[in-house]
Amino acid sequence: MSKAYVKYEMPKELTAKVLEAVTVANDSGRVRKGANETTKSVESGSAQLVIIAEDVEPEEVVLHLPGLCAEKGVAYAYVPTKKELGAAAGLPVPSAAMAIEKPGNGAEMLKAIVDKVRPLAGVSASASAHKPERHEKAEKPKAAGQETGAPSAKKPAGEAKPPREKKPKEAKA
Repeated sequence: MSKAYVKYEMPKELTAKVLEAVTVANDSGRVRKGANETTKSVESGSAQLVIIAEDVEPEEVVLHLPGLCAEKGVAYAYVPTKKELGAAAGLPVPSAAMAIEKPGNGAEMLKAIVDKVRPLAGVSASASAHKPERHEKAEKPKAAGQETGAPSAKKPAGEAKPPREKKPKEAKA
């Protein structure tokens, strides 16, 4: 039985290219490894391709990733096993998911994979075109009675505090 999070079937030749892209990006670019790191990468908008293993147990670990990728406009692909995915990134342990952030020497390979995977995954390129600005700050609401541009109650910066008077110590009898 297919897993609930596997939304489409990956062609075998494309799976091999995805694993090769992970290896190249791990050697010369940047790859985020693990479901939590992958989620952070997608949410921050820095993931270019998400790779999810098809044999994850419990499946709730990666169940959210396809929907999140579709929402953020990030292409995602599947590989058959966690062990293959971990090995492609040079890990001695299996990995449920990975995100390629910087492809390094595999930029052309990654672009070709993303172009083939987007239609399969149903992810539109236009969803990734609109990224909200990270550094926009909302204006803080003013406190009651506070006016804009009103002078503060603090002393001007040029005024110094008067020096403290030192009390002479009394001798003990």
